[in-house]
Amino acid sequence: MDRGNSKHAPRVDEQMSQEVNGLVQGPGTGGSRVDESRVPEPAGEDQPETTTAVGGDLRSGTPQGMTSEDVEARSRLGRFITMTALPGDRAALLANARENEAPDDVIAALERLPDGTRYQTVSEVWAALGHKNETTRW
Repeated sequence: MDRGNSKHAPRVDEQMSQEVNGLVQGPGTGGSRVDESRVPEPAGEDQPETTTAVGGDLRSGTPQGMTSEDVEARSRLGRFITMTALPGDRAALLANARENEAPDDVIAALERLPDGTRYQTVSEVWAALGHKNETTRW
C-alpha cells in the first residue's frame, strides 16, 4: 500500500482512526462516547413509554387563557395586518388588510371595529373584536 505524503506512520493513523470512530460513525458502532449511566433504561413490559410532552392544548404551546383555535385565528388575523399599519385605527387596518389581500371574513371582522380607536398591536385588535388574549402567568 502506497501512503504517499503523510505526517503520521501507519500505526499512528490507525490509533487516531480508532479514537474518532465513535464521533464519525455514531453511537451504534460500539465506539460511542456516551456515558452508560446517562442512557435511559427502556420501559418495562407493563409500563408505557415516557414522554416529556404534555397532552391537550398545552402540547401545542397554547398560552394560558386561549385555545389552540384562538391562537390560530389570531395568527391568521395578524398575517393580514402588517407592522406598517400599527399603531393604526380602523381605516388604516382595513386599508392594510385589503392591500394584503385579506379574505372577506377578515375584512368583515375589521369593519366591526369601533371608529376613532388606535390599536397598538394585533392582540389589541383581537380583543376589540371580542376575543380573549392570553392571561399573564404569575
